[in-house]
Amino acid sequence: MTELVATTPGLYPLPDWAKDELSDLKGHQKTDLISGEEGGAIAETYEQVRAELIELQQSAGLDRIGEGQARWDDNLAHPLAVHENVETRGIVRYYDNNNFYREPVVTGELTADGDVAAELAAAAEQTDDLQAVLPGPYTLAELATDEHYGTEAEFLEAVAEFLATEAAEFPAHETLLLAEPSLVTNPPGDGLDAQVSEAVDAVAGAVDSDVVVQPFYGALEEKVYAHLLDADVEAVGFDLVSDHETNVYNAQEYGTTDSVGLGVVDGQNTLVEEPETVRERFDWFDEQVPASTFERAYLTSNTELFYLPVNKATEKLETLATAADLEEVEA
Repeated sequence: MTELVATTPGLYPLPDWAKDELSDLKGHQKTDLISGEEGGAIAETYEQVRAELIELQQSAGLDRIGEGQARWDDNLAHPLAVHENVETRGIVRYYDNNNFYREPVVTGELTADGDVAAELAAAAEQTDDLQAVLPGPYTLAELATDEHYGTEAEFLEAVAEFLATEAAEFPAHETLLLAEPSLVTNPPGDGLDAQVSEAVDAVAGAVDSDVVVQPFYGALEEKVYAHLLDADVEAVGFDLVSDHETNVYNAQEYGTTDSVGLGVVDGQNTLVEEPETVRERFDWFDEQVPASTFERAYLTSNTELFYLPVNKATEKLETLATAADLEEVEA
């Protein structure tokens, strides 16, 4: 039997009240939200948002509860954007959409700073089903500019070590989701594609939890996918919304990990899927990979949810939870 687990890649939309309040508090400007330096009122607002987002996930019935990443103004670039040895410079488009982030430029050694761990420690007080979220090492390296380490390979190794030291400080958690959209949008070339597996291993080895590597915005190139399967993780994911055919081809041709992450709800479209539709997407994938004996399938949105209005994001959480609770599935 395949266990179905409802979850998301995090990065939830801010509630309207929080947008207004934070806009006023920040003087309508983006600020360097280095951990512990936000100021009392801003920090308190983020604490309230975190509590609200966790309650939202719990009420929807998700099996894994994320912190919500309300402070991540720079999206997946956040862990570097708040680092003391990183300068944030110009505004850069976030993948192929109308969202933007500040370019993080690494100017010194990437030492651990405990920023994400502090967020998760606060979240752990509200749930025993905690899911940590980090950008994957390749994605974080691709979102940044290196002015310290030198080569692309050296920088990827440094970013992986940084994420590993960060993850080692996390409180107890059930799952660590590594979001790796850049593996799809700007795939690594020869040599670096093999190093990506080693980089993921470095991060996964730092935690005592189930690690899910979730690409999105399409499907991985064959060679990239094959190398990623060498990583010591529980699950490698597939974006079945953006490109189901190529993702299924990869699974058929190269196999899968023991468990899988499946992007079965559209994180960028306000149309809310029916739970039965979501289960049909899982069933279809399962039927197309007949040799599969998935221990677990993580049912998730195919991208982060910050693109959506709060009410639509909430409805999609409920859809995922309901889909996972429909009749049990034989692998």
